[in-house]
Amino acid sequence: MPITVGHDSAKTRKTLEVGGQSVAYYSIAAAEAAGLGDFSKLPASLKVVLENMLRFEDGKTVTQDDIKAFSDWAVNGGKGDRELAYRPARVLMQDFTGVPAVVDLAAMRDGIKALGGDPQKINPLNPVDLVIDHSVMIDEFGTPRAFQMNVDREYERNMERYEFLKWGQTAFENFRVVPPGTGICHQVNVEYLAQTVWTDKDQNGDTVAYPDTLVGTDSHTTMVNGMAVLGWGVGGIEAEAAMLGQPISMLIPEVVGFKLTGEMVEGTTGTDLVLKVVEMLRAHGVVSKFVEFYGDGLDNLPAAQRATIANMAPEYGATCGFFPIDDETLRYLRGTGRDEARIALVEAYAKENGFWRGADYDPVYSSTLELDMATIVPAISGPKRPQDYVALDTAATEFGKLVKGIRSGTDASVHAEVRWESEGGAPEPADIPGDEGHHKKGWYKTDDGAYQLHDGSIVIASITSCTNTSNPYVMIGAGLVAKKAHELGLTRKPWVKTSLAPGSQVVSEYLEAADLQQHLDAIGFNLVGYGCTTCIGNSGPLDAPISKAINDHDLIATSVLSGNRNFEGRISPDVRANYLASPPLVVAYALVGDMNVDITKEPLGKGKDGQDVYLKDIWPSNAEIAELVEKTVTRESFQEKYADVFKGDEKWQGVEVSGGETYDWPAASTYVQNPPYFQGMRQEPGTISNIDGARVLAILGDMVTTDHISPAGSFKDTTPAGKYLVERQVPVREFNSYGSRRGNHEVMMRGTFANIRIKNEMLDGVEGGYTKGPDGEQTSIYDAAMAYMDQGTPLVIFGGEQYGAGSSRDWAAKGTNLLGVKAVIAESFERIHRSNLVGMGVIPFEFTGGDTRKTLGLTGEETVSISGLDTIKPQEVVTCTITMADGSTKEIQIKCRIDTAIEIEYIEHGGVLHYVLRNLAKAS
Repeated sequence: MPITVGHDSAKTRKTLEVGGQSVAYYSIAAAEAAGLGDFSKLPASLKVVLENMLRFEDGKTVTQDDIKAFSDWAVNGGKGDRELAYRPARVLMQDFTGVPAVVDLAAMRDGIKALGGDPQKINPLNPVDLVIDHSVMIDEFGTPRAFQMNVDREYERNMERYEFLKWGQTAFENFRVVPPGTGICHQVNVEYLAQTVWTDKDQNGDTVAYPDTLVGTDSHTTMVNGMAVLGWGVGGIEAEAAMLGQPISMLIPEVVGFKLTGEMVEGTTGTDLVLKVVEMLRAHGVVSKFVEFYGDGLDNLPAAQRATIANMAPEYGATCGFFPIDDETLRYLRGTGRDEARIALVEAYAKENGFWRGADYDPVYSSTLELDMATIVPAISGPKRPQDYVALDTAATEFGKLVKGIRSGTDASVHAEVRWESEGGAPEPADIPGDEGHHKKGWYKTDDGAYQLHDGSIVIASITSCTNTSNPYVMIGAGLVAKKAHELGLTRKPWVKTSLAPGSQVVSEYLEAADLQQHLDAIGFNLVGYGCTTCIGNSGPLDAPISKAINDHDLIATSVLSGNRNFEGRISPDVRANYLASPPLVVAYALVGDMNVDITKEPLGKGKDGQDVYLKDIWPSNAEIAELVEKTVTRESFQEKYADVFKGDEKWQGVEVSGGETYDWPAASTYVQNPPYFQGMRQEPGTISNIDGARVLAILGDMVTTDHISPAGSFKDTTPAGKYLVERQVPVREFNSYGSRRGNHEVMMRGTFANIRIKNEMLDGVEGGYTKGPDGEQTSIYDAAMAYMDQGTPLVIFGGEQYGAGSSRDWAAKGTNLLGVKAVIAESFERIHRSNLVGMGVIPFEFTGGDTRKTLGLTGEETVSISGLDTIKPQEVVTCTITMADGSTKEIQIKCRIDTAIEIEYIEHGGVLHYVLRNLAKAS
């Protein structure tokens, strides 16, 4: 489908000759010559947005004043607040967020038909790629059959969803699906889909070159910034609007410059570097800002390691972490099999249009910080936040402090009443102290004997997630650690569930070529699937005796994974402390099986000759790793594995689909249901009303994540969602996960605020999705919300700092809306969730003047009224009146976080999709 550019764009449109081909492009230098400003000192990341303005300037949606604002930004030292209408080139989805997005599009086709419009107007205008990567679970592990058995179970569980996605592929233009078992969407993006410089035909049939840009329905869309592609995560609702031609409303962001110098030293990895970067940027404060990496250290930083740093932008809170185009970008494009003509275009375009990072690259930044990579040391991060950086040589000591804090009650995040059962390292097999007492003190049986678990026992060690499996240096490193350990006679401890889930099939190709997979297999790291697995909570169940031992004695079991998220309750319901680590360290921790062991000094175990084996004995040198990477990671392997990327295996090809312009919603489906958003929708929008007499649904603390609000993992039959499925004769074994059921609003409403670790401060010491209902009694949040809805009572949520951190999942906002919540009042919001709330018609507010839920003494017994909304302006401060339980009142001032003028319209329409739908209906 051709791109449409603004009518006045000829002023800056130029022609570039490269490889015997002429392409048009929009010249920043020409904009300067036309008197629109001086853009020479703009960071490359902001030049990408500027080019977007040049290309779409039409005097209406995008004006010359928007373009001039970029020059003002540089003059003002990296500050600006102009609202922009930004149009990314494409959209990336994964299946957990993609299924509800396609559900919404299908519902919008029904909705536009009801309004008298043309259903074909609901069709992506920009290319959309959906990669199925979130559905595979680790049911089977540690055996050669693990991969095939997990794939088989994946199809058994998810056939309804896959049939629906295949319908979407046939019903919508510009929409492609990458089948299960291919890889993780972000790794597929960096290795295949992304081009750094994109080309397309304009409305006149001419080829236009422009920066590759995208938004994605997953927060780690930012990974592609490692190869100079500007992209970030948005909620599904915002992505759907972008697909349908609605520009993304954004303010010119601040850009934080992060200067990297020096180079990594022996024994350290890209993962160690990114964990330090996360810690530093969280402390600096980069929410809603771009981060751009620069400095001569980039000359020593491979693109695969840049991608790891870019991937974790949500963890350090930034919109993106961008690396400009340079020689390393070209090397990566060539090494991953991109066409030579494309590589030549990237180089020529970047140099011609001012995007190239050369020796003289020295832009203006809003603020800066600096890191010498030679100072990086081995590290992990945990136990529950990515920014909780722990140097490896202090990890055991820090874990001991954590346990003592929990057991003494000083750590309010975990409640336990049993004492720490073990003071030493991992126990060896021992006789069971009598059958009648074999579950005491964490004992459990296996076919090989009996073992004792204790606080700190590592029960999950998972090499997973595109964050690190996209980096051949750490993957080859992990394979070498496994090889040396296997040859010395070490293997995983029997209580550790080990798994290897690469982000693409290319990883398996080079691990096999390097003769390393056999050694990974030997110590338990067999291939379990190509997908996100443990990183998103699809770690699968622990063996029943292990789970029972943990839960019977309230043990602080731990996990170690090479992922990007370790939030509470995310990895496994049996695990209370989760640590992020490099793949080689994941292997090492599987060998020792215990967080209490200082693996930098103490032995990992006994070798085949009875000798103590230490980490230094199995850790490869940087030269060993580099040699194998150079030998086995080839351009040809990328070209081969991605040759038929959309074809899929026989199972995918056998998924049946029935066509149709609109979807025939299956009434009995528990996976896909027609959502209520557009049913009974009127032709004209409403108005924004004041909130009067609202009750409090929950009072939540700091760093409440979207995992807390809308968990992705498993759930029990005693939960509201579980009861719903049981009532529909779905056996517990077939519950799957919240994430897989995001196409069914009935399940997802019941799962909102249902994380097992969420803490509602209205209740004393209670974990899980509970609150007080209208009668004052404790009940589930879902049941209380429905009771208030029956009474016609609006609801509000109170929160602390960084409300909505983490994933971009739109269900955190959708569920909030469907529970009847009209406003969320917090100390601060993470970028994506704030946008999602607005997109679903829920108004976010921030406390002002030092007020917080704590200073106000809120208990949840209050009623809340907010005035001034009928005449609200972006970011206006309004009055909130809180009536306390004793009848007294407090008036406070709160800042409305409807940030832009277009967002006012979204709220008036009931949400961004309602806004788009009404406009499309009128146009047709």
